[in-house]
Amino acid sequence: MKISSIPQLYRNLRRWQEIILILRRYGLADWLSQLRVDFIRDWIKDDQGVPLASYSRSTRIRMALTDLGPTFIKLGQVLSLRPDLIGPELAEELTQLQSEVPADSPQVVRELVERSLGRPISELYAEFDDVAIASASIGQVHRARLHDGTEVVVKVQHAGIGAKVKEDMEVMAGLAVLANRIPDLAVWKPPVLVEQLSRSLKRELNFTREQQNLQSFAKDLVKFKGLRIPKSFPELSSSRVLTMEYIEGVAVNKLTNETVSEEQRQSIARLAAEVYVEMIFTMGAYHADPHPGNILVINGSELGLLDFGMVGRIDDRLRESIEEMLLAVLSRDVSMLATLIKRVGRTPPRLDDSLLSIDVADLVANYGSQSLQNFDLAGALNDVTDIMHRHQIALPPQTSLLIKMLITLEGALRQLAPKFSLIEVMQPFFRRMWFRRLSPKRQAKRIRRVYFELEALLETLPGQVSSVMQLIQEGRLDVHLAHKGLSPSVNRLVLGILISSVFLGSSLLLAYEVPPLLFMQPVWWGVERLSLFGLLGYALSMMVGLRLVMAINRSGHLDQHDSD
Repeated sequence: MKISSIPQLYRNLRRWQEIILILRRYGLADWLSQLRVDFIRDWIKDDQGVPLASYSRSTRIRMALTDLGPTFIKLGQVLSLRPDLIGPELAEELTQLQSEVPADSPQVVRELVERSLGRPISELYAEFDDVAIASASIGQVHRARLHDGTEVVVKVQHAGIGAKVKEDMEVMAGLAVLANRIPDLAVWKPPVLVEQLSRSLKRELNFTREQQNLQSFAKDLVKFKGLRIPKSFPELSSSRVLTMEYIEGVAVNKLTNETVSEEQRQSIARLAAEVYVEMIFTMGAYHADPHPGNILVINGSELGLLDFGMVGRIDDRLRESIEEMLLAVLSRDVSMLATLIKRVGRTPPRLDDSLLSIDVADLVANYGSQSLQNFDLAGALNDVTDIMHRHQIALPPQTSLLIKMLITLEGALRQLAPKFSLIEVMQPFFRRMWFRRLSPKRQAKRIRRVYFELEALLETLPGQVSSVMQLIQEGRLDVHLAHKGLSPSVNRLVLGILISSVFLGSSLLLAYEVPPLLFMQPVWWGVERLSLFGLLGYALSMMVGLRLVMAINRSGHLDQHDSD
């Protein structure tokens, strides 16, 4: 431990204690007993009588994250976007995380708004409702009215949330370092997840970014008639306060047949699907949180999108890979889909290509025969992430976010119009996609990208080759070999050789009757003149040999081949 980290550890000691107590309460601290840190292991290893044993482990993880507070709820929400790492079951459970934080007092809210915007509330708004209509982990929302009569909502950060998040992130970074030492948890890459969460929270703590997203998407999607995106008011906004237009509508999960007809539902669902297809495959940026509460139906004919704090972005290469994967599923091309999965994700060193091909073949057989009208997009995406989780293929964060968004979107659209098919709306896009991929403009762009990469390679390659040749000529080229799991085998081999040597040496001592001797006169069965050191060597070699056989037997490699 670095000396500079001691003040930070002391500062967050109380929070560490709270975290470990909550983990103990839900029976989730057992992994800490594997650490070689005596005071932690002794503290929690013997915890008994967990009252929540009837719940599944996934449920207990969700409940523990809820008790740990807003930052850990955000961690759970980030993990829910990574079913390729944690598995579909836990990811589905974590989607239920809701951060219901008590609202700040009216006095605290008013002081924060006035301090952030530099003017009294009476000058900023004609009316300001002190009672929050919603309160989440980062901030709370209030109704207000401008002096020109415009109805708005004001999103205000919770007081002290920045310091709270900073403290929790410091603790979480320490937990990530510890968890990275546990093989069962290291596959999740805890430091990477914490870094991803840190970036996400920094973006959410800056309301200026959400304001820019509102302006950008409203401008780029202006061609869609019937789409409403809240208008922002920059002069009444800051990094901690966001004022935007109030849109009155009904969330898609609260619609009734009396308010909206089946024909209107289908029309709005198609509009939503077309908007998202445009965002993903044309704009390269999309509204990443389309849960039913953020999709409104306005006056039975218009679509409203709320909460642009989470926005996903994809580059040209990822977009091309996604297009090719969808085409591979629909065309039932197993080898192409397996290749694309390995290209998009980060494969482990010992990936079994044959098993992956079998799983992909089952996926294609199941979904490739479905009609576009009945194609289960959410099921296909869930099965893809399940395959990647089983084979330990990690997806890039932006890919995981896109997959999660598509699953959430289809679920929301199914609530809006149960017979609606998102993949059917994408069908015309596939036709345009082929023409766009073969267009001279697209090919020229690809050739230009390849040219720049080749040019960079040609500039650096001669120097690198020259450096290697110089090292070889000077005899300074070192080759470092790394091994995994070899130490136990080497130790057993060395121990076996030592045992054999002791046994052979003891046999010589007995054969040559090396003193001191036991039984100078014959005893039972003619035993006489036995070397004392020979007998001790025999006993020692027998005990250590038996211990070695037991150790090999426990490892499961005494009479069967190593599965690795």
